[in-house]
Amino acid sequence: MSTRLWRTITIILLFLSTVVVACQGESEGNPQPLITTSQHLGSTPLSSNQSSPSPPVVPGAQLESKAVSILDTVEYEVRESLRLVNQGTGQPDKQDLWIALIGSLPPYQEVLSMEISPGNYRTFSDEYGNQFAEFDFSDMPPGAEIPVEIQYQVAVNQLAYNLTNCEGELPDLYTQPELHIESDNPQTIDLARQLSQGKHSACEKIEAIYNYIGNHLVYSYNGASWGAQAALGEMGADCTEYSSLMIALSRAMGIPAQYFEGVLYLSKVTEGLARTEHAWLQVYLPGMGWAPMDPTMGRSPQNRRDYFARIPPDHIIVTRGRNPSTLRGASYFTHLYWPGNSTQIRVEDFGWVVTPAGG
Repeated sequence: MSTRLWRTITIILLFLSTVVVACQGESEGNPQPLITTSQHLGSTPLSSNQSSPSPPVVPGAQLESKAVSILDTVEYEVRESLRLVNQGTGQPDKQDLWIALIGSLPPYQEVLSMEISPGNYRTFSDEYGNQFAEFDFSDMPPGAEIPVEIQYQVAVNQLAYNLTNCEGELPDLYTQPELHIESDNPQTIDLARQLSQGKHSACEKIEAIYNYIGNHLVYSYNGASWGAQAALGEMGADCTEYSSLMIALSRAMGIPAQYFEGVLYLSKVTEGLARTEHAWLQVYLPGMGWAPMDPTMGRSPQNRRDYFARIPPDHIIVTRGRNPSTLRGASYFTHLYWPGNSTQIRVEDFGWVVTPAGG
């Protein structure tokens, strides 16, 4: 097998990885970085006690609703942490860690403060306006451990949307199929056609999708990223599939929809409904703009109205988009190092802690 082909296959396998990616090189004597991210890095380094700027808004990506009411606001202290552990005998020639950062996103949330440790990092934004911190840990000796921690204070709004006026034009954005959002699949198109029969407004169509998912999908945590098409099978589904299927059916009807991935504050009431790591979506409704939907939390008939064009103040958005390029198919962070035949670097103890401020 040629060197060029081997590297191509290695890169493809990296894109299939979730959460943590460690690359296997050809030989220790010819190390090469697998990717170059310098073309994405347009900002200067920030010290650990600086607040990161709010991510820029991609045109059309987040149009604030004209018909939203803020019912309540809750502040949270959020801690995200992990450890890098070099279990090998060598030091990496190249090692990078990219972590998605929570940003301010009206009308949903506002980041009041953020502290990142260690402080030697730089930030950049991706195609969705998501913001990332990039760390270069290439000088990590054998046996070393590097703790990484990000602490936030975030104000989260409880929102409710007025659905009385659901007429008007829909923007031509977020209506195309993509990986895990198979809105062009014949089965998805046929189901969308059935659900839209007799429905006149976009609100009626979206409600039909929302109720179908709540009535027909069976919640089962799988820890995978199967997407919309898999949700139509019999393998079970968690928040990833619930949200992906609702987006795919919405887009099949020509209604814009966008994927959110983030974290939940789970109370005694909601802790049995989902995990801290969570996915939901927003749908564009004419006359209102973007409105949140959480078909996973609203799957029970008793909770259904609470998550349709309404959202409690316990959903914290980390990233927008089903397939942010920086994450390479992962969630929340991506880790790459080189070479892989003499260094064995593991990501351990990754997790979130979300608590009400002052609680």
